[in-house]
Amino acid sequence: MNSFNRFLERHLPGGLYQRALIILIAPVVLLQTLMAAIILDRHWDNVTKALGRSLSMEIGMLVDDFQRSDKSAEAIAAIEERARERLRLDMDVIHNADLPPPVEPPFYALFERKMQKYLTRDTGRAFWVNSQGGPVEVQVEVDKGTIFRIRTETERAQASGTGGLLALMLASSGVLLGIAMVFLRKQVMPILELADAAKNFGMGRTTPAYHPRGADEIREAGNAFLDMRRRIARHVEQRTDMLAGVSHDLRTIVTRFKLELAVLGDNPKVHPLKEDVDEMQHMLEDYMAFVKGDGGEQASDVNVPDAIRLSVENVERDRPDSDSTVQVKSLPEATVRLKANAFRRLIANLLSNAVRYGHQVQISGEVKDHRLWIYVDDNGPGIPVSQREEAFRPFVRLDNARNLDETGTGLGLAIAQDIAHAHGGEIILEDGPLGGLRAVVRLPV
Repeated sequence: MNSFNRFLERHLPGGLYQRALIILIAPVVLLQTLMAAIILDRHWDNVTKALGRSLSMEIGMLVDDFQRSDKSAEAIAAIEERARERLRLDMDVIHNADLPPPVEPPFYALFERKMQKYLTRDTGRAFWVNSQGGPVEVQVEVDKGTIFRIRTETERAQASGTGGLLALMLASSGVLLGIAMVFLRKQVMPILELADAAKNFGMGRTTPAYHPRGADEIREAGNAFLDMRRRIARHVEQRTDMLAGVSHDLRTIVTRFKLELAVLGDNPKVHPLKEDVDEMQHMLEDYMAFVKGDGGEQASDVNVPDAIRLSVENVERDRPDSDSTVQVKSLPEATVRLKANAFRRLIANLLSNAVRYGHQVQISGEVKDHRLWIYVDDNGPGIPVSQREEAFRPFVRLDNARNLDETGTGLGLAIAQDIAHAHGGEIILEDGPLGGLRAVVRLPV
C-alpha cells in the first residue's frame, strides 16, 4: 500500500483541481466501461446470435426446399419467390459459377464466426459469408455449379445501433463531467484565493482585500487566516513602535557620550573611547535592523541589475582601503516586485562577508523556474558543510568568522536570511567556483 501511494504521488498531478477531476472521472470511466461491456455482451452478442441463427435456419430451409424439389426452373423460381415474399431475402440463383475466395473476417467480427458455425450445421454445404462494407451477403453452393446468393440488410442479420448507443452514453457522460468541472472549479477557487492571499502576505506584498467564501470549512480557514494576519500585523506594529522608542533613547545616550568625549579634546587617551562609542553605535544599529526586519517597507517594482550595482557601490565606498575586488558578471534584465531597501541590504551583507574574507568576489544572477537566482562567490576560506546551517543563527560566530557583519555582531547572514524569508525565498551556502564560498539567493518572481 505504501508503494502504491508513493506511485500515485509521483504520477498524479499536484493541483487540487486536477486531482479532484481524476476522482470524479475515474469512477465515471469505470462505470462506462462496465456498462459498455454489459451492452456488448447482452445487446450485441446475444441479439447477433439470435438474428444470425434465424438467418441461417431460413437459408437452410431454402436449401432443403431445393434438394426436395425436381430442381427445375419452375421449382427454383418458386423458391426465389418464397425467399423474397415470405422471408424478405433478396435471393438470386447463379448457374455455372464457383464460390468467391474466402474473406478473412476482422478480429472483432462476431457475426462471421457465428454464421460459419450455424451455416455448417443448417446447410451442410460449402458457403461464403461477407458482412463488411454493405449488406450481408451469403452464398451457398447447393449443387455443383449452382449458387444461391442471398442478400439482406445488416439490421436483418445482426444487432445494429450499438455505436449510436455508445456515442449517446459518451455524450451524456461528457455533459455530466462538464457540469461537474464547472461546480468543482467554483469550489476550488476559494481555496486558491486563500493560498494566494497567504502567499502574498508571507512575501510582504500588498494585495486586494481577501474575503472568505465557498464551503463552510473553507470559510472557517479563511477567517482563521484573517485573524492570524491581524494578530501578526498588530504584533509587528507594537514591536516597531517599541523599538523606535528604545532606539531613540539609546541613540540619545550614545550622542551624549560623543559630546562628552568631544569636550575632552583630541587626547590620545580619548581615541580608544571614541572608537568604542562608534562601534557601540554600529552595533546598536545592527541590533535594531535585525529585530526590526524590513521595517514595514512595502514591495515595489525593483530593477534587479540597478539594485545590485548600487549595493556593490555602497560596499566599495564603505571599504575604501580594502584590496578585494567585486566583479559584476551577467545579471538578468528583470524587474521584480521586492522591498528595495531590504533587498539592497541583503546583497550588501553578502558582499560584505565575501569582501572581508576573499580577495576576489563575483556576483551574478539569472531568472529561471519562476525564481530570481543571485550568486555571490569569493575565494576566501569558506565554511565547512557541517557549520553552514549554524552560520545563519543570530549572534553565532564561527571559527572562520564568516557570519560577521560590518561590526562583528554575528548578524550578517542572519539579517540576509530574514530578508530572503520575508520575500518568500531563502539563502543557501555552497562550495563556490572560485574555491571559497558561494551564497545562493533564491527569490520568487
